[in-house]
Amino acid sequence: MDIYRTPEERFRDLPDYPFAPHTLDLDGLRMHTVDEGQGDPVLMLHGEPTWSFLYRKMITPIAAKHRAVAPDYIGFGKSDKPTDDAYYTFAHHFANLEAFARALDLNRITLVMQDWGGPLGLHFATRHPERIARLVILNTGLLSGAEASFTRGLRIWIERSQKILEGSIGEMMRRAPVSGPLSDEVARGYDAPFPNRESKAGARRFPLMIPQSPADPGGPEMIETRDALSRWNKPTLVMFSDSDRVFPPSVAEGFIQLIPNAEGPILIKGAGHYVQEEAGEELARHILDFMDRT
Repeated sequence: MDIYRTPEERFRDLPDYPFAPHTLDLDGLRMHTVDEGQGDPVLMLHGEPTWSFLYRKMITPIAAKHRAVAPDYIGFGKSDKPTDDAYYTFAHHFANLEAFARALDLNRITLVMQDWGGPLGLHFATRHPERIARLVILNTGLLSGAEASFTRGLRIWIERSQKILEGSIGEMMRRAPVSGPLSDEVARGYDAPFPNRESKAGARRFPLMIPQSPADPGGPEMIETRDALSRWNKPTLVMFSDSDRVFPPSVAEGFIQLIPNAEGPILIKGAGHYVQEEAGEELARHILDFMDRT
């Protein structure tokens, strides 16, 4: 298997990202994670086409009280990147997440999930509830392939994603915030893992992995996850931004209706899909309060 490893110099002097690198081996692939602080872990799962850099504003305040863990999926961030698009499947990503949690022996997890972190993380939580203390659900959905799981924004993203991802991911992320463009330095952080086409195989595949019908790969897992969440009995907090076209507030309401005793939704005002970028400090305050209360 051909593997691309992003040169380390591309990650030098990124803004607000002073964290020491930690890596582990997953079947010959190097997986990177941020691992800061001590205590019960707060495991933060990113989405598309981001990496642990997305959580940088949350890692420091959370690590002051707990253990903040933010991995880069295989194909993203500082992790190794198989160049064959076919490597990237729901099953592979999920198996890597399970192996990661076992390798770090993560228990009593407060699981924070956004975008693709939601399908992967919620499936992980319902398959391994013994490892989970709490759920924090941000701007995501249960992508089962059922018509109800598609918003207009999600369909547009699927249709346009391949052309968009041929260009600079940094430039794509620069334009994403509703509060105004990102700075050059922050955009460079999002672009850092992806200097060429071969480094973007994982990013290209995520939109195409979204099930188009309940029988597609990942669809049955999401149906199973939805059923398990309808009986979930552990603390759950739902926080969405108010201006995400892919996962609008109506999706947040769906989680509240599905999960017994889920709190929220807390709506973060003036933020878009990448709510951690625009309101990371605010999210961290809500998470720390939620952990104190539960």
